[in-house]
Amino acid sequence: MGYSDFIYGKSRHNERDGFAPAWMPDFLFDFQRYMVEWAVNQGRAAMFEDCGLGKTAQQLVWAHNVVLKTNRPVMLATPIAVGAQTLRESEKFGVPAKRTRDGAMTDEACVWVTNYEQLHKYDPSRFAGFVGDESSAIKDFKSERKSVVTEFTRNIPYRLLCTATAAPNDFWELGTSSEVLGRLGFRDMITTFFKQETSKDGRGWGRTKYRFRGHAEHPFWSWVCSWARSIQKP
Repeated sequence: MGYSDFIYGKSRHNERDGFAPAWMPDFLFDFQRYMVEWAVNQGRAAMFEDCGLGKTAQQLVWAHNVVLKTNRPVMLATPIAVGAQTLRESEKFGVPAKRTRDGAMTDEACVWVTNYEQLHKYDPSRFAGFVGDESSAIKDFKSERKSVVTEFTRNIPYRLLCTATAAPNDFWELGTSSEVLGRLGFRDMITTFFKQETSKDGRGWGRTKYRFRGHAEHPFWSWVCSWARSIQKP
């Protein structure tokens, strides 16, 4: 083993917890197929794709692969106005899915759709996978929603986050996404790659500012690319 291989093995870039997909339907475009295959193999991943690129179809295929692999249900959480659309898409693409919003559900191995506000009503140990649709909804590391989602997913083996509105230079959002996926925690990300800026007056008014550590910019983006993919067009 060479020194570079040794260092790579010590890094967090090789954390793959997924499996080879068993179902890859013909209705996916080539770029969608690539994204789903990558995310299923990754096990815990984020897909940041622009509007109109078919994230709903991709996340449904990802979730169904987890169901096929584990014979256990997958929870798909959405903003409150998106759940009905997700059910329509599941019917269109032939992915078994049901909606639940009151904590009641059977043990049927399928995709269960709820909204973020109802997530606390469910037992996370029942699920083999979790999909967070419009995951920018959990970008604020101080929000109650982010805390609920992080705790809900803590022991779920397979996780996927999808959004069209990820801010590419918003390190806060990348940190909260990483924490929900079980990669680096938000605070660990900050201390690993960033250094706090000291204000000129020494009083630190306003939002705390950070900058990359001298060695850390390239390792940071390399780490992000190990668990996330971002595209604007095929």
